[in-house]
Amino acid sequence: MDMNTIEAVVRTADPADWQPGDAWLAGGTVLFSYGSFAFGTDPLRRLLDLGSTGWPAITVSESGIELAATCTVAELYALPDGDTGRTHAAAWPALELIRPCCDSFVASFKVWNMSTVGGNLCTSLPAGPMISLCAALDGVATILGPGGAARTVPVVDFVAGDGRNVLAPGELLRSIKLPASALSSRVAFRRLSLSNLGRSGVLLIGRLDADGGLVLTVTAATKRPVQLRLGGPASAGGNGGSGIVTAAELSAALDDAIPDVLYHDDIHGLPVWRKDMTYRLAEEIRAELAAPAGTAPVHVSGDFWPPPRTTPHASAPQASAPQAQAPQASAPQAQAPQASAPQAQAPQASAPQTQAPQASAPQTQAPQTSPQPEGA
Repeated sequence: MDMNTIEAVVRTADPADWQPGDAWLAGGTVLFSYGSFAFGTDPLRRLLDLGSTGWPAITVSESGIELAATCTVAELYALPDGDTGRTHAAAWPALELIRPCCDSFVASFKVWNMSTVGGNLCTSLPAGPMISLCAALDGVATILGPGGAARTVPVVDFVAGDGRNVLAPGELLRSIKLPASALSSRVAFRRLSLSNLGRSGVLLIGRLDADGGLVLTVTAATKRPVQLRLGGPASAGGNGGSGIVTAAELSAALDDAIPDVLYHDDIHGLPVWRKDMTYRLAEEIRAELAAPAGTAPVHVSGDFWPPPRTTPHASAPQASAPQAQAPQASAPQAQAPQASAPQAQAPQASAPQTQAPQASAPQTQAPQTSPQPEGA
Protein backbone atom coordinates (compact mmCIF):
# COMPACT_ATOMS: atom_id res chain seq x y z
CA MET A 1 0.00 0.00 0.00
CA ASP A 2 1.50 3.31 -1.10
CA MET A 3 -0.98 6.19 -0.86
CA ASN A 4 1.18 9.04 0.41
CA THR A 5 -0.59 11.54 -1.84
CA ILE A 6 -3.91 11.38 0.04
CA GLU A 7 -4.72 14.72 1.65
CA ALA A 8 -8.18 13.99 3.05
CA VAL A 9 -10.67 11.23 3.74
CA VAL A 10 -14.25 12.47 3.44
CA ARG A 11 -17.22 10.50 4.75
CA THR A 12 -19.88 10.93 2.09
CA ALA A 13 -22.11 9.06 -0.35
CA ASP A 14 -23.14 12.17 -2.26
CA PRO A 15 -21.81 12.30 -5.84
CA ALA A 16 -21.99 16.10 -5.61
CA ASP A 17 -18.96 15.94 -3.28
CA TRP A 18 -16.80 14.23 -5.89
CA GLN A 19 -14.04 16.18 -7.61
CA PRO A 20 -11.07 15.25 -9.85
CA GLY A 21 -8.49 13.34 -7.84
CA ASP A 22 -11.13 11.56 -5.72
CA ALA A 23 -11.83 7.84 -5.43
CA TRP A 24 -14.83 6.18 -3.80
CA LEU A 25 -13.66 3.93 -0.95
CA ALA A 26 -15.58 0.90 0.32
CA GLY A 27 -13.69 -2.28 1.21
CA GLY A 28 -10.47 -0.93 -0.25
CA THR A 29 -9.09 -4.38 -1.00
CA VAL A 30 -8.16 -3.35 -4.55
CA LEU A 31 -7.69 0.37 -4.12
CA PHE A 32 -5.17 0.00 -1.32
CA SER A 33 -3.24 -2.59 -3.28
CA TYR A 34 -3.02 -0.34 -6.34
CA GLY A 35 -1.94 2.79 -4.49
CA SER A 36 -2.13 6.48 -5.29
CA PHE A 37 -1.61 6.03 -9.01
CA ALA A 38 -4.39 3.49 -9.49
CA PHE A 39 -5.92 5.44 -12.36
CA GLY A 40 -2.95 6.79 -14.24
CA THR A 41 -0.25 9.41 -13.88
CA ASP A 42 -2.38 11.81 -11.81
CA PRO A 43 -2.29 10.75 -8.14
CA LEU A 44 -5.35 10.44 -5.96
CA ARG A 45 -5.86 13.32 -3.50
CA ARG A 46 -8.98 12.34 -1.56
CA LEU A 47 -10.85 9.19 -0.59
CA LEU A 48 -14.65 9.41 -0.35
CA ASP A 49 -15.43 6.96 2.44
CA LEU A 50 -18.67 4.99 2.06
CA GLY A 51 -18.26 3.22 5.38
CA SER A 52 -20.94 5.21 7.17
CA THR A 53 -23.69 5.13 4.54
CA GLY A 54 -25.90 2.85 6.63
CA TRP A 55 -27.23 1.13 3.52
CA PRO A 56 -28.81 -2.25 4.40
CA ALA A 57 -26.54 -4.93 2.94
CA ILE A 58 -29.40 -7.15 1.72
CA THR A 59 -33.07 -6.27 1.33
CA VAL A 60 -35.50 -9.05 0.44
CA SER A 61 -39.04 -8.55 -0.85
CA GLU A 62 -41.53 -10.46 -2.95
CA SER A 63 -40.09 -8.76 -6.04
CA GLY A 64 -36.58 -10.05 -5.41
CA ILE A 65 -33.33 -9.20 -3.62
CA GLU A 66 -31.58 -5.85 -3.50
CA LEU A 67 -27.87 -5.92 -2.71
CA ALA A 68 -26.29 -2.69 -1.53
CA ALA A 69 -23.07 -1.94 -3.35
CA THR A 70 -21.47 -1.98 0.11
CA CYS A 71 -22.66 -5.53 0.86
CA THR A 72 -19.61 -7.60 1.70
CA VAL A 73 -18.88 -11.01 0.22
CA ALA A 74 -19.18 -12.52 3.70
CA GLU A 75 -22.66 -11.03 4.17
CA LEU A 76 -23.79 -12.34 0.80
CA TYR A 77 -22.32 -15.79 1.47
CA ALA A 78 -24.33 -16.05 4.69
CA LEU A 79 -27.65 -15.38 2.92
CA PRO A 80 -28.59 -18.95 1.83
CA ASP A 81 -28.24 -20.34 5.37
CA GLY A 82 -30.00 -17.43 7.06
CA ASP A 83 -33.70 -17.17 7.80
CA THR A 84 -34.33 -15.41 4.50
CA GLY A 85 -32.47 -18.02 2.49
CA ARG A 86 -34.22 -20.95 4.15
CA THR A 87 -37.62 -19.29 3.77
CA HIS A 88 -37.17 -18.68 0.04
CA ALA A 89 -35.08 -21.74 -0.86
CA ALA A 90 -37.94 -23.63 -2.50
CA ALA A 91 -39.34 -20.66 -4.41
CA TRP A 92 -35.93 -19.28 -5.41
CA PRO A 93 -33.67 -22.19 -6.41
CA ALA A 94 -31.19 -19.74 -7.97
CA LEU A 95 -30.02 -18.89 -4.45
CA GLU A 96 -27.77 -21.92 -4.93
CA LEU A 97 -25.57 -19.77 -7.16
CA ILE A 98 -24.54 -17.43 -4.36
CA ARG A 99 -21.98 -19.62 -2.64
CA PRO A 100 -20.27 -21.00 -5.76
CA CYS A 101 -19.86 -17.43 -7.00
CA CYS A 102 -18.49 -16.27 -3.64
CA ASP A 103 -16.15 -19.27 -3.58
CA SER A 104 -14.91 -18.24 -7.03
CA PHE A 105 -13.08 -15.34 -5.42
CA VAL A 106 -10.70 -17.98 -4.02
CA ALA A 107 -9.89 -15.43 -1.33
CA SER A 108 -9.27 -15.55 2.41
CA PHE A 109 -11.89 -14.72 5.02
CA LYS A 110 -10.02 -11.45 5.62
CA VAL A 111 -10.83 -10.33 2.09
CA TRP A 112 -14.38 -11.71 2.30
CA ASN A 113 -15.16 -9.51 5.30
CA MET A 114 -13.98 -6.34 3.54
CA SER A 115 -14.48 -6.87 -0.19
CA THR A 116 -17.84 -5.70 -1.53
CA VAL A 117 -20.27 -6.73 -4.24
CA GLY A 118 -20.23 -3.23 -5.71
CA GLY A 119 -16.47 -3.07 -5.67
CA ASN A 120 -16.21 -6.24 -7.70
CA LEU A 121 -18.60 -4.84 -10.29
CA CYS A 122 -16.81 -1.51 -10.48
CA THR A 123 -13.40 -3.11 -10.84
CA SER A 124 -14.91 -4.72 -13.94
CA LEU A 125 -12.34 -7.44 -14.53
CA PRO A 126 -13.41 -10.47 -16.61
CA ALA A 127 -13.02 -12.88 -13.67
CA GLY A 128 -15.18 -10.87 -11.24
CA PRO A 129 -17.57 -13.47 -9.77
CA MET A 130 -20.10 -10.91 -8.51
CA ILE A 131 -20.38 -9.74 -12.11
CA SER A 132 -21.09 -13.35 -13.08
CA LEU A 133 -23.76 -13.77 -10.40
CA CYS A 134 -25.56 -10.48 -10.96
CA ALA A 135 -25.46 -10.63 -14.76
CA ALA A 136 -26.74 -14.22 -14.80
CA LEU A 137 -29.71 -13.30 -12.59
CA ASP A 138 -30.72 -10.29 -14.72
CA GLY A 139 -29.41 -7.90 -12.07
CA VAL A 140 -30.10 -4.21 -12.57
CA ALA A 141 -27.65 -1.66 -11.18
CA THR A 142 -28.82 1.66 -9.74
CA ILE A 143 -26.29 4.45 -10.29
CA LEU A 144 -26.34 7.78 -8.47
CA GLY A 145 -25.10 11.03 -10.00
CA PRO A 146 -24.67 14.65 -8.93
CA GLY A 147 -27.76 16.71 -8.18
CA GLY A 148 -29.89 13.76 -7.13
CA ALA A 149 -29.70 12.12 -10.55
CA ALA A 150 -30.16 8.36 -10.77
CA ARG A 151 -30.22 5.83 -13.59
CA THR A 152 -30.43 2.06 -13.96
CA VAL A 153 -28.31 -0.23 -16.12
CA PRO A 154 -28.54 -4.03 -16.55
CA VAL A 155 -25.44 -5.58 -15.03
CA VAL A 156 -24.77 -7.47 -18.26
CA ASP A 157 -24.29 -4.03 -19.87
CA PHE A 158 -22.59 -2.36 -16.89
CA VAL A 159 -19.19 -3.87 -17.70
CA ALA A 160 -17.92 -2.53 -21.02
CA GLY A 161 -14.62 -4.41 -21.23
CA ASP A 162 -11.54 -5.49 -19.28
CA GLY A 163 -11.38 -2.98 -16.43
CA ARG A 164 -13.98 -0.69 -18.03
CA ASN A 165 -17.56 0.12 -17.14
CA VAL A 166 -20.28 2.66 -17.86
CA LEU A 167 -19.75 4.85 -14.80
CA ALA A 168 -19.10 8.50 -15.59
CA PRO A 169 -16.68 10.49 -13.41
CA GLY A 170 -18.25 11.04 -9.99
CA GLU A 171 -21.08 8.52 -10.43
CA LEU A 172 -21.66 6.03 -7.64
CA LEU A 173 -23.03 2.50 -7.79
CA ARG A 174 -25.77 2.33 -5.16
CA SER A 175 -27.28 -1.16 -5.44
CA ILE A 176 -28.06 -4.19 -7.59
CA LYS A 177 -31.60 -5.62 -7.81
CA LEU A 178 -32.00 -9.33 -8.55
CA PRO A 179 -35.59 -9.97 -9.72
CA ALA A 180 -37.70 -12.80 -8.35
CA SER A 181 -38.40 -13.99 -11.91
CA ALA A 182 -34.74 -14.93 -12.31
CA LEU A 183 -34.31 -16.22 -8.76
CA SER A 184 -37.19 -18.65 -9.32
CA SER A 185 -35.44 -20.36 -12.24
CA ARG A 186 -33.51 -23.62 -12.22
CA VAL A 187 -29.80 -22.91 -12.54
CA ALA A 188 -26.50 -24.59 -13.35
CA PHE A 189 -22.95 -23.35 -12.80
CA ARG A 190 -19.54 -24.20 -14.25
CA ARG A 191 -16.12 -22.71 -13.52
CA LEU A 192 -12.65 -23.67 -14.72
CA SER A 193 -9.16 -22.35 -14.06
CA LEU A 194 -5.79 -23.48 -15.30
CA SER A 195 -4.55 -24.25 -11.79
CA ASN A 196 -6.06 -25.79 -8.71
CA LEU A 197 -8.25 -23.09 -7.13
CA GLY A 198 -6.81 -20.46 -9.48
CA ARG A 199 -8.41 -17.37 -10.93
CA SER A 200 -11.45 -18.10 -13.09
CA GLY A 201 -10.55 -18.63 -16.73
CA VAL A 202 -14.10 -19.58 -17.72
CA LEU A 203 -17.28 -19.09 -15.69
CA LEU A 204 -20.69 -19.90 -17.16
CA ILE A 205 -24.12 -19.82 -15.52
CA GLY A 206 -27.25 -21.25 -17.09
CA ARG A 207 -30.86 -20.52 -16.20
CA LEU A 208 -33.97 -22.40 -17.27
CA ASP A 209 -36.84 -19.93 -17.10
CA ALA A 210 -40.51 -20.74 -16.58
CA ASP A 211 -41.21 -20.36 -20.31
CA GLY A 212 -38.69 -23.09 -21.15
CA GLY A 213 -36.09 -20.65 -22.42
CA LEU A 214 -32.41 -21.14 -21.66
CA VAL A 215 -30.48 -18.07 -20.50
CA LEU A 216 -26.72 -18.64 -20.69
CA THR A 217 -24.30 -16.05 -19.30
CA VAL A 218 -20.63 -16.28 -20.25
CA THR A 219 -18.07 -14.52 -18.05
CA ALA A 220 -14.34 -14.78 -17.26
CA ALA A 221 -13.73 -16.29 -20.71
CA THR A 222 -14.74 -13.02 -22.35
CA LYS A 223 -13.68 -9.42 -21.82
CA ARG A 224 -17.22 -8.50 -20.81
CA PRO A 225 -20.31 -10.55 -19.94
CA VAL A 226 -22.15 -12.14 -22.86
CA GLN A 227 -25.72 -13.35 -22.41
CA LEU A 228 -27.62 -15.66 -24.76
CA ARG A 229 -31.39 -16.21 -24.61
CA LEU A 230 -32.37 -19.35 -26.45
CA GLY A 231 -35.72 -21.04 -26.92
CA GLY A 232 -38.90 -19.99 -25.20
CA PRO A 233 -41.49 -17.61 -26.65
CA ALA A 234 -39.30 -14.55 -26.01
CA SER A 235 -36.55 -15.84 -28.27
CA ALA A 236 -36.38 -14.96 -31.94
CA GLY A 237 -34.51 -18.15 -32.64
CA GLY A 238 -34.19 -21.54 -31.04
CA ASN A 239 -37.13 -23.88 -31.12
CA GLY A 240 -39.83 -21.38 -30.19
CA GLY A 241 -40.47 -22.71 -26.70
CA SER A 242 -41.05 -26.34 -27.71
CA GLY A 243 -38.27 -27.40 -25.35
CA ILE A 244 -34.70 -26.55 -24.44
CA VAL A 245 -32.42 -25.88 -27.40
CA THR A 246 -30.36 -28.66 -28.96
CA ALA A 247 -26.60 -28.94 -28.70
CA ALA A 248 -26.26 -27.85 -32.33
CA GLU A 249 -28.44 -24.79 -31.76
CA LEU A 250 -26.42 -23.84 -28.70
CA SER A 251 -23.12 -24.17 -30.54
CA ALA A 252 -24.39 -22.05 -33.42
CA ALA A 253 -25.65 -19.40 -31.00
CA LEU A 254 -22.23 -19.20 -29.34
CA ASP A 255 -20.64 -18.79 -32.76
CA ASP A 256 -22.91 -15.85 -33.47
CA ALA A 257 -22.70 -14.19 -30.05
CA ILE A 258 -18.96 -14.31 -29.30
CA PRO A 259 -16.42 -13.33 -31.95
CA ASP A 260 -12.91 -14.63 -31.38
CA VAL A 261 -11.60 -11.16 -30.52
CA LEU A 262 -13.93 -11.01 -27.50
CA TYR A 263 -12.25 -13.93 -25.70
CA HIS A 264 -9.91 -12.67 -22.99
CA ASP A 265 -6.15 -13.22 -23.23
CA ASP A 266 -3.91 -13.21 -20.17
CA ILE A 267 -1.76 -15.54 -18.09
CA HIS A 268 -4.88 -17.25 -16.75
CA GLY A 269 -5.89 -18.61 -20.16
CA LEU A 270 -5.28 -18.20 -23.87
CA PRO A 271 -8.28 -17.21 -26.00
CA VAL A 272 -8.39 -20.53 -27.85
CA TRP A 273 -8.54 -22.45 -24.56
CA ARG A 274 -11.20 -20.15 -23.15
CA LYS A 275 -13.28 -20.59 -26.30
CA ASP A 276 -12.89 -24.36 -26.24
CA MET A 277 -13.93 -24.57 -22.59
CA THR A 278 -16.83 -22.16 -23.13
CA TYR A 279 -18.39 -24.52 -25.66
CA ARG A 280 -17.73 -27.52 -23.45
CA LEU A 281 -19.20 -26.01 -20.28
CA ALA A 282 -22.14 -24.55 -22.18
CA GLU A 283 -23.09 -28.00 -23.40
CA GLU A 284 -22.75 -29.44 -19.89
CA ILE A 285 -25.10 -26.75 -18.60
CA ARG A 286 -27.57 -27.32 -21.45
CA ALA A 287 -27.63 -31.05 -20.75
CA GLU A 288 -28.05 -30.55 -16.99
CA LEU A 289 -31.00 -28.20 -17.40
CA ALA A 290 -32.59 -30.35 -20.11
CA ALA A 291 -32.80 -33.27 -17.66
CA PRO A 292 -35.72 -33.50 -15.22
CA ALA A 293 -35.38 -31.37 -12.09
CA GLY A 294 -33.49 -33.18 -9.35
CA THR A 295 -31.45 -35.29 -11.76
CA ALA A 296 -27.75 -35.29 -10.91
CA PRO A 297 -25.62 -33.82 -13.71
CA VAL A 298 -23.78 -36.41 -15.77
CA HIS A 299 -20.72 -34.27 -16.49
CA VAL A 300 -19.39 -31.56 -14.20
CA SER A 301 -16.09 -29.95 -15.17
CA GLY A 302 -14.40 -27.61 -12.74
CA ASP A 303 -15.18 -26.75 -9.14
CA PHE A 304 -17.84 -25.49 -6.68
CA TRP A 305 -20.78 -27.29 -8.38
CA PRO A 306 -23.09 -28.81 -7.40
CA PRO A 307 -23.06 -26.88 -4.11
CA PRO A 308 -22.83 -28.94 -0.92
CA ARG A 309 -25.97 -29.13 1.14
CA THR A 310 -24.04 -28.35 4.31
CA THR A 311 -21.67 -25.43 4.12
CA PRO A 312 -19.00 -23.87 6.30
CA HIS A 313 -19.33 -20.68 8.32
CA ALA A 314 -20.20 -17.67 6.21
CA SER A 315 -16.83 -16.01 6.73
CA ALA A 316 -14.81 -19.04 5.67
CA PRO A 317 -14.59 -19.70 1.95
CA GLN A 318 -14.98 -23.21 0.64
CA ALA A 319 -11.87 -25.08 -0.33
CA SER A 320 -13.52 -27.65 -2.53
CA ALA A 321 -11.02 -29.02 -4.99
CA PRO A 322 -11.75 -28.54 -8.67
CA GLN A 323 -12.30 -31.55 -10.85
CA ALA A 324 -9.89 -32.44 -13.56
CA GLN A 325 -10.50 -30.65 -16.79
CA ALA A 326 -9.68 -33.14 -19.49
CA PRO A 327 -11.07 -31.72 -22.74
CA GLN A 328 -13.79 -33.89 -24.23
CA ALA A 329 -13.63 -35.08 -27.76
CA SER A 330 -16.87 -33.26 -28.44
CA ALA A 331 -15.48 -29.94 -27.29
CA PRO A 332 -14.43 -27.75 -30.22
CA GLN A 333 -10.76 -26.86 -30.56
CA ALA A 334 -9.80 -28.95 -27.53
CA GLN A 335 -6.58 -27.66 -26.10
CA ALA A 336 -4.31 -28.66 -23.28
CA PRO A 337 -3.65 -26.06 -20.62
CA GLN A 338 -1.04 -23.57 -21.74
CA ALA A 339 2.51 -23.78 -20.64
CA SER A 340 2.26 -20.53 -18.81
CA ALA A 341 0.84 -21.60 -15.47
CA PRO A 342 -1.67 -19.16 -14.06
CA GLN A 343 -0.91 -17.40 -10.85
CA ALA A 344 -3.09 -17.95 -7.86
CA GLN A 345 -6.06 -15.70 -8.05
CA ALA A 346 -5.37 -12.37 -6.47
CA PRO A 347 -7.88 -11.64 -3.73
CA GLN A 348 -10.45 -9.46 -5.33
CA ALA A 349 -10.16 -6.14 -3.76
CA SER A 350 -12.10 -2.98 -3.93
CA ALA A 351 -12.56 -1.10 -7.09
CA PRO A 352 -9.92 1.47 -7.81
CA GLN A 353 -12.27 4.19 -7.12
CA THR A 354 -13.59 2.08 -4.33
CA GLN A 355 -14.68 2.61 -0.85
CA ALA A 356 -13.99 2.49 2.77
CA PRO A 357 -12.77 -0.55 4.64
CA GLN A 358 -15.67 -1.40 6.88
CA ALA A 359 -16.60 -4.93 7.72
CA SER A 360 -20.26 -4.02 7.93
CA ALA A 361 -20.83 -2.89 4.38
CA PRO A 362 -18.01 -1.29 2.44
CA GLN A 363 -18.85 -0.37 -1.11
CA THR A 364 -16.70 -0.13 -4.10
CA GLN A 365 -17.02 2.11 -7.00
CA ALA A 366 -15.13 3.38 -9.93
CA PRO A 367 -16.36 6.87 -10.68
CA GLN A 368 -15.00 6.90 -14.18
CA THR A 369 -14.77 4.82 -17.28
CA SER A 370 -11.04 4.39 -16.93
CA PRO A 371 -9.73 0.89 -16.11
CA GLN A 372 -10.36 -0.35 -12.62
CA PRO A 373 -9.03 -3.39 -10.74
CA GLU A 374 -10.99 -6.49 -9.88
CA GLY A 375 -12.05 -6.81 -6.31
CA ALA A 376 -14.45 -5.21 -4.00
